[in-house]
This record gives sequence, structure tokens and C-alpha cells, in this order.
Amino acid sequence: MGETADLARKHGISEATIYNWKDKFCGMDVSEAKRLKALEEESAKLKKLLAEQMLDAAALRELLSKKR
Repeated sequence: MGETADLARKHGISEATIYNWKDKFCGMDVSEAKRLKALEEESAKLKKLLAEQMLDAAALRELLSKKR
């Protein structure tokens, strides 16, 4: 087996995942990869906050429509 297949099996991930990571991170230095990870984490937090706000707004609209 190839090195990629061995690595994938060892860590319980698919070879495709390794190739996707390689495409995404190849050529980045450590600081760029850390910055990308921080931005992805911030994006996830903001998406969660947006979803919560949308649920709150929907609940308030429903409450207002029942009071009319």
C-alpha cells in the first residue's frame, strides 16, 4: 500500500480527506494555517449566533402574531 493509504488507515480517515487537506493547506506556512483555523472558528461562532438570533426573531414574530 502507499504511504497515503497507510496514513489514512492509521488515523481512521479516508485517503480523500488527506488529499483534500493537502489541497487546502499545501504551501501554507504555520502562521497562515493557524490564521485560517482561527477564521474558520470565528465563522462557525458567528453562524451559530446568527442562527440563534434568527430563532429569537421568529419566536418574537410568532408571539406578536398571536397577540393581534
